[in-house]
Amino acid sequence: MIEVREYIDQSGRNHYRTWLAAFDAGIRTRIDRAVFRLGQGNFSIVKPEGAGVSALGLDFGPGYRIYFGQDGSEIVVLLAGGTKRRQEDDILLAKQLWDEYKKRKKGAPNAPHA
Repeated sequence: MIEVREYIDQSGRNHYRTWLAAFDAGIRTRIDRAVFRLGQGNFSIVKPEGAGVSALGLDFGPGYRIYFGQDGSEIVVLLAGGTKRRQEDDILLAKQLWDEYKKRKKGAPNAPHA
């Protein structure tokens, strides 16, 4: 089983949770199921986006994507979410958050908030 965490940036923001909270319960449930499958090790619909960030593409809605990084083989860190239309901006944000995560993990005796 893979541990799935949500990243809280150095300003205390959880970009993934903010994105998720904008949806109704039905969509959140479908997204939560996809994240659960990640935790089970199902990476079949994952695409690498570079710099250690990957996107989990969801097969409903306007091309929903969940951006995450893998910290070793047993931890997935959820960074942000988005849609196909905003993909470039969303990937840029996810890469910035992943870079921050790695720097905070390397520099702090207490692991970054995730």
